[in-house]
Order: sequence, then C-alpha cells, then structure tokens
Amino acid sequence: MDKQQIFSLLKQGNVTKISIAYFISFFGTAMAPIAMAFGVLELTGSTKDSAIVIAAPITGSIIIMLLGAAIADRTSRKAMIVVADIIAMLAQLIIACLFIFEQANIVNLTILMLINGIAFGLHAPAAMGLIPQLVKKKDLQGTNAIVGIARSSAMILGAAAGGILVATFGAGMTLLIDTGTFALATFLVISLRPSKQIKSQGESIIQELKLGWKEFTSRKWLWVIVVQFCFIVASVEAVYGLIGPAVAKDQMGGAADWGLIAAAIGAGTIVGGIASFYMRFTHPLKVATLTSFSFSFISLALIMPLQLHWIMLAAFLGGIGWEMFSILWTTTLHQAIPSHMLSRVSAYDHIGSIGLAPLGIVVAGFLYESLGFQIVLILCALTVIIPTVLVYCVREVREFEVANLETEENPEASSAQPTN
Repeated sequence: MDKQQIFSLLKQGNVTKISIAYFISFFGTAMAPIAMAFGVLELTGSTKDSAIVIAAPITGSIIIMLLGAAIADRTSRKAMIVVADIIAMLAQLIIACLFIFEQANIVNLTILMLINGIAFGLHAPAAMGLIPQLVKKKDLQGTNAIVGIARSSAMILGAAAGGILVATFGAGMTLLIDTGTFALATFLVISLRPSKQIKSQGESIIQELKLGWKEFTSRKWLWVIVVQFCFIVASVEAVYGLIGPAVAKDQMGGAADWGLIAAAIGAGTIVGGIASFYMRFTHPLKVATLTSFSFSFISLALIMPLQLHWIMLAAFLGGIGWEMFSILWTTTLHQAIPSHMLSRVSAYDHIGSIGLAPLGIVVAGFLYESLGFQIVLILCALTVIIPTVLVYCVREVREFEVANLETEENPEASSAQPTN
C-alpha cells in the first residue's frame, strides 16, 4: 500500500472517525492497567489478592461474550459498542471514586472489574464485525493497519502518562481521566455511518451460536491458533497485568519504570503497524505464528531483571510482533469468515484465547509469593514458546492462503443505505 492509498483511506469519514475513537479509547486503556495494578498492589500488598481483582474482567468477558456476539449479529453492532462503552465508563467512574475517597476494597473492586469485563465481552465481537461495514474488502488490511497505528500511538502516550500520573497523583485520578476517554470515544462511534448490516436470520440465539460454532470448528487453522493463544494470553496477561508491575514495584523504580516499559510496547506496535502497510505475505498465518515468539521477550528480560533500557528493547520487539500478528490475524478473519458470522466466530476466538487467562493470573500471583518472580517468569516464557512451536508444525497453518480479494467489493460496505 502506497502513501496515496493511505491518504485516500484517511479521507473516508468512517476510517478517520474510528481511528480517532481508537486513539482516544486506547490512550485511557493504556493508563488503566497500570493504575489498577499499582492501586491494588498498594491496597493489598499481596499479589495473591491483587490477582483476584485483575482476573475479574477477563472472567466477566468470558461469561457474556457469546451472548453479546449473537445479539450483535442479529441487531446492530454499532449500538452494541455504544452500550458496552457506556457500561464500562460508569464502572470505571465508580472505581476511580472508590480510590479517590479511599473506599476501595477487594470485594467492590472485583465486582466492578467484573462489570468492566462484561462490557468488553459485549464490545469486542461487535467491533470485529463493524470494521467490514466501514470499508470495502480490498481496503481491510490498510484500514486495520491505520486503526492499529492509532491504537499503538495511544498506547505509547497513555502508558507513559499512566506511569507518571499513578506515581504523582495515584490510581484514582488516573482512572478518572480514563473515564473521560470512554465518553469521547463513544461520541465518535455514535457518529459513524456503517453500511447496512447483513443480519443473521437464525430461529433462536441458541441456533445462532451453534451455527457460529460449526463455522469456527470447520477451519483447523482457526481453532488451532485459538488454542495456542489460550496459553499465550494467560502468560501475557499474567506478566503485563500483575507480575511485571510487581517486579517493577519490588525490584525496579515502580510505576514510572513500568510506564516506560508499557510505552516501549506501544512504540513497537507502531512500527509493526507501519510495516503491515507495505508487507503482503502469501502465507500470512505462517508469518503471524513466527511473530508469536516475540511475546516471550519481556518475560525473559524481567527474569534478572535486566537494566531498564534492555527491558524496554524487549518490550519494543514484543510490540512489533504483537501488532503484526494482530493485523494479519484480524485481516484473515475479515476476509475468510462470512460477514454475517463474523461477530460470533470472533467471540469463539476471544473466549478461546482468554479462557485460561483468569487462572493464569491467579496462579501467577500465588507462585510469585511462594516460588519467587524468576520461576514465574520462566514458566510464563515457556507458556508462549512451547505452544507456538507446536502450532508452527501444523500444515494448515503454515500453508494457509487467503484468496486474492483486492478487487472484490465487500457486500456490507457497498450497500447504498447506512444504518445504525
């Protein structure tokens, strides 16, 4: 994709609006995990207790995601995103006030983080299905890359700001700012004008979910990679959400250092997003699988731990790999999965990928206190490396090719009448 094509995409109102919405939303999203991790660690002083709170939103998203996906495919994906963001905004506002007024405890934080996770479970499959309604199929990878760069830029600034804000003003004020970003992003989503949604016509939600499951399991490359990510996400969430901040607090310079490490991840994702503009691969899932090895780099760098600049380099390389995987994977799903099935298939993808994450976080929290951070980080790195090696051995993954769709129109994006 050349610069002219990039600017042509940016001239499209939907692409510009969704990119700005992602930038604003992920600026706050990058601050929130830092604020929650250090806020809860300061509150409890225990990684075991903190793990329960940090695992709660993932549990909430698992509970609701399939239902949310079926509803999104039957009704309006855009409306589903708006509702989900409002729920998340209100939950985050209450959490911020609890920290500010020193009323936070494990019980109320766990409940509110569970609600936050439910909001994400409603948002994620609807968002996956909405992108193909905004652009033509030939523009999907370019649009995903633009959105990815917006997200990555926000992650850099938000993570750096989050570390500084938490260290200076505390978790409550940082989360209050995050609440404002939800409101702005929601306003932009409301202003989107997606094409007419091809809605699922199943007799019932149960039937819808059965059809989605059949679509999901019929593609070996799809479910094999989802199983791989069930382990990878458990490792990544444990490291980024709990163990990394705990190591930064106990062995390094605290929230400010972890903010810089998180910003380095964001910087890497920008490079990965830019690279995805220009790279086209005959076998995209083969390349995506190879990038997965980079997700272990930050765990390996924290084992010693290395000096801050080396950890930031590991985080940077991991960010490049994460964004390249994300764009290749998302574009593959957009191209290979029928549009009316996309939210449901993506829900099975999300649930499968995050299914072990709550357990991974809780186990990591217990092992941190019983075995020490080094053993936990070695286990986290192996939990990334071993499944990735096994998936690379699967022929359907290495040889997968997406048909040439550059000249095809996306039926959802080329419909004449917009809809909500």
